[in-house]
Amino acid sequence: MKKEPIIFSRTENCPIRTVLDRLGDKWSILVILTLGGVEKMRFNELQKSIGDVSQRMLAVTLRTLEADGLVKRTIYPEIPPRVEYNITERGLSLLPHIQGLTKWADENMPAIKRSRKKFV
Repeated sequence: MKKEPIIFSRTENCPIRTVLDRLGDKWSILVILTLGGVEKMRFNELQKSIGDVSQRMLAVTLRTLEADGLVKRTIYPEIPPRVEYNITERGLSLLPHIQGLTKWADENMPAIKRSRKKFV
């Protein structure tokens, strides 16, 4: 039996396009994976953990993830102010899917690298 191709909506209301737009950047998945492994983290700890993300890009990524309800930001009224980030229930529900993609990438990267060498 021949399968029919999946047809995706060409509007901004298409769920898969909307999610991929948010998570398809360079940093979002790394932030979710990092926060998914801890109870909470401060900005500088998160930046050090990821490594090569700039302060600006991390701030933009965290704001975007917070807007989607994947990350929660808590500000403590101290001097100086303390800000902590943690993954939300929605973020936790996404985590196993990202971990599956991570596992797939780890398992397939050697073959992908060989394919890339042949392609060039």
